Amino acid sequence: MVSRIPGSAGTVHRVVPWASEVLRTPCAPVTEFGAELDALVEDLFATMYAQDGVGLAANQIGVATRVFVYDCPDDEDVRHLGCVVNPELAVADGVVVAGEEGCLSLPGLRAQTPRFDRAVVRGQDLTGAPIEVEGTGFFARCLQHEVDHVDGSAFVQRLSGARAWRAQRALRRAPWYQPPC
Repeated sequence: MVSRIPGSAGTVHRVVPWASEVLRTPCAPVTEFGAELDALVEDLFATMYAQDGVGLAANQIGVATRVFVYDCPDDEDVRHLGCVVNPELAVADGVVVAGEEGCLSLPGLRAQTPRFDRAVVRGQDLTGAPIEVEGTGFFARCLQHEVDHVDGSAFVQRLSGARAWRAQRALRRAPWYQPPC
């Protein structure tokens, strides 16, 4: 059996900007598993790779569904590749590290964002079977970031003080920015 590269059969979509309502609203759980979900995941991988991302949630391409994909290294440069359907952040612990974070829905905006150094996400695979994904370091950051997306938030909402002020100023100055309605 020949394994296929994730996203090779998918369509690249436009990544929606942060001001879009679909990114500010918690996503609906997946209840149907099958060809439509498989196609969505393929499109997510294709779009993530086209944008040089390490993770992408369905609502970032305008689909308000609790699904995300990832192809992300951890701090030991071990590659983690997969998708999680109906993800929930089960554990976030360890040391809190402020590391640089960006987002495909906030192009060009980066900030030192505090995140736990370990994360466990529980959800389902493409068949509906339960899965658990554990990450440390950069991969833990990715998992937390993507769960935030399906919960209707983004990394800029985790900032405080001067970091939040600088991020908001940069956001308002971005050429793609439109204030939320």
